[in-house]
Amino acid sequence: MKPLNLLRLVVPFALFYGAGAVNAVDYVSVGENSAILYDAPSIKAKKLFVVNRYMPFEQIVVLDKWVKVRDRSGGLYWVEKNALSSKRYVFALSPLLDVRAEPDLGATRLLQVRQQVALERIESTGTGWVKVRHQDGDVGYVRSAEVWGD
Repeated sequence: MKPLNLLRLVVPFALFYGAGAVNAVDYVSVGENSAILYDAPSIKAKKLFVVNRYMPFEQIVVLDKWVKVRDRSGGLYWVEKNALSSKRYVFALSPLLDVRAEPDLGATRLLQVRQQVALERIESTGTGWVKVRHQDGDVGYVRSAEVWGD
């Protein structure tokens, strides 16, 4: 097969599967208790940080009892799998984040939360908004660009 013909076959394949990989980001959150972040997947490894409950992370690698995670700043750590929750949380990025009644900038503001406040992620609307629940029980919408963990 000529190199040009081979290129015509490979490029669409790479673009199709490469685009899907970019969108396949999985997030996890720390459970009800704080968690220890390690530099390797072992309790004998160096303990780097203790993080608060509900802290969201991007999931990178899953081993038997360990998960390699990335934080918002790009730092990579290991955390014990049992320290993570099945519930997902997002954190406000801006100093004050508006939680709206509907997924629309013109919708009524239900409440404001401060930076780094955890909101339970209920679902993504697929339109740039995330449905969330505040710890007080209020349910509303935030823009996905204004939170970490979605």
